[in-house]
Amino acid sequence: MSAPRSTPTAADGIRFAFGTLTALPVRVTRWDREAARAGMLAAPLAGLVVGLCAAVGGLLLLAGSGPLLAAVATSAVPAALTRGLHLDGLADTADGLGSAKPAEDALRIMKRSDIGPFGVITLLLVLLTQVAALTELYDEGWAYGAVAATLAAVTARLALTLAARTGVPPARPDGLGATVAGSVPPRAALLTALLVTAVSAAACGGLFGAYGALHHTLALAAGLGAAQLLLTHCVRRFGGVTGDVFGGLAETAATATLVVLTLG
Repeated sequence: MSAPRSTPTAADGIRFAFGTLTALPVRVTRWDREAARAGMLAAPLAGLVVGLCAAVGGLLLLAGSGPLLAAVATSAVPAALTRGLHLDGLADTADGLGSAKPAEDALRIMKRSDIGPFGVITLLLVLLTQVAALTELYDEGWAYGAVAATLAAVTARLALTLAARTGVPPARPDGLGATVAGSVPPRAALLTALLVTAVSAAACGGLFGAYGALHHTLALAAGLGAAQLLLTHCVRRFGGVTGDVFGGLAETAATATLVVLTLG
């Protein structure tokens, strides 16, 4: 008779989050449902680190470059820190959805190593949108672009926390999607979302005032809303979520957040 597993520590959850959602050299010490739950609750923390690293790309603006070059560098950093994992997931999800085939066939298409036309077009448009939005924000000042990059990365990972809540099934019996799908209790996911939103609003309010706090909170909410729409569609089309879908959710949330920050 095997001994029961111990409750995962905060360190186990952080390792899981950084080890699965970033390319940083962090060793995952536990790979089970309990660790997955703790890891997905810690996902916004991984997003914060990725976002702060992305904001470093904006230093090119302070060094005398134009906002476009700073925006390209800022967009490149998250791709490098995830080895393109989320972008690859976005492309595979687009190919699966664009195929208009039954769920089983669409999932088979998503598992291929190549990228089809829907994936290429989606990647191109999403990256162009991110660069265009960051260019506008950096044109307003370094702080606007840097905060936007950080908030977008945090929102992207918070969307994954919410997508891993109980009631969202996996589309396959194996893979990262099956490990984390349904692992987070809805109450814990909601509390995490409220905490991240409150901290983000306070930080942005301190930098940009009351209007800035409201503007950035609305952008975060828009990012989560866009990810939820994609999640609902993917569950309906594929019967659940996969690791690719999680990547698509992250990029969708980040892009929507940046777009809303350019408005108003």
